[in-house]
Amino acid sequence: MTVQHTYSVPGISCDHCRKAIEGEVTGVAGVSAVVVDVATKLVTVTGGEDAAVRAAIDDAGYDVV
Repeated sequence: MTVQHTYSVPGISCDHCRKAIEGEVTGVAGVSAVVVDVATKLVTVTGGEDAAVRAAIDDAGYDVV
């Protein structure tokens, strides 16, 4: 069973933000899907380890709260 996590990322404000986060998180080992919702400022990730996904979002320049 693949685990899905949802992260609140208040700094998301545009399509550029979405692309930056998707680009970083897609590279995390085990991640099979990334959905960034600009309107709700939520990032939903299927697969991958929590710490690695959080680090990827941080590498993209955004904070997870």
